[in-house]
Parts: sequence; structure tokens; C-alpha cells
Amino acid sequence: MASMKIRTTTRTPAVVGRAPLALLSAMALLVAFGATPLAAQQAPPSERVPAPAPEDVATIDGAVAAIYAAISGPAGQPRDWDRFRSVMHPDARLIPTGATPAGGRGANFWTVEDYIQRAGAQLEAGGFFENELGRRTDRYGSVVHLMSAYESLRTADGEPFARGVNSFQLFWDGARWWVMNIFWEAETPENPIPADLIGARNQPDS
Repeated sequence: MASMKIRTTTRTPAVVGRAPLALLSAMALLVAFGATPLAAQQAPPSERVPAPAPEDVATIDGAVAAIYAAISGPAGQPRDWDRFRSVMHPDARLIPTGATPAGGRGANFWTVEDYIQRAGAQLEAGGFFENELGRRTDRYGSVVHLMSAYESLRTADGEPFARGVNSFQLFWDGARWWVMNIFWEAETPENPIPADLIGARNQPDS
């Protein structure tokens, strides 16, 4: 957490008195106790997204299934982006990773709207289905990390053209599940999906 530096400027000797000292005291209290958090100034997350279907946010299974369903469909079919938005936290990030031209690895950081704008037209034009192949889930309190192996297809019964692993981070706010981030990497011959992830299905209480 960044610290706040306070710099005072004395214009003339006459300003050294009770008023400047009171101002400094107020500023010191502001630093000590912190300004009002930005989150407190925003509308609650539930007011910043479309209303979800209850079954999409009541369980971990429901939230993950809703994401896969929302992005999947045949060529020419509009995707249900409001369903996608309703499950994702409004401040969530989608983070694709891959090789860089220099031979290293890189990541892009997209908002929900970035993802819809960047990927939406391509998914709808070419046809795209994403199926879960297996998952491993860890939960601590309200926080969940879920590794979900996937396959990508152009048609519902076609041959996969890609596979990989989606790393989901989810949060239970006491009333519903939110997808906080999706962080993914495509499978390569040098980096196959772990065999013990295919078909895996451990599920903590949701």
C-alpha cells in the first residue's frame, strides 16, 4: 500500500499559527485513518451488473458453467453477454497468456468489456464452443481457486482445435458467487495439460 507524503509550504512567517496547526492536525488524522476507500464511493457490485439467474451464482458449479455457456455457440449466434456480465465481478480481469515475439511469455489484462469487444465478434463469426474436461478446486473461506482444463471446438460435435487450462478465482460474498478473474494458457506439445487434471472433479462445499 502506497504511503502518502504531506508537503507544507510556508508563504510568510505570519501563517505559523493556530489555523495552519489545525490544518496539519486534520491532515495527519486523514493519513492515520485513511481517506474513504474508493469501493465505498461506488455502487455495490450487484448494482453494476445485470441481474443474474439465481442458479448461475448460487454454486461454484453454476458460476463456472454459466461462463462456459455464455461464450459458446454456433457461428452467427449472438452470445449472451449479459449472462457473462452478471456472473463476472464488475472489476474482474480476464488474462490470456502466450508466447511473445521475443521468445518469452506474456500476459494481457482485460476488463470484462475489453474481452467482449476483443473476442466477441470472433466467437460469434466462426463458431466456438468451450467444454470443461476436468477441474481441481481449492477453497478457503469465501475464496476459491479453480483450475479448469478445457477444449475448444468450432461446432458442438466437432473436433477440438485447442485445449488448455483456465484458472478461475471466485469469491462468495455471503449471498452469491462472483468470478473475480479468469487467467488462462493454451496447451502446447511442450506443456501438455497434466494427466491428473483431465477428468478430475474434486468439489468443496459451495
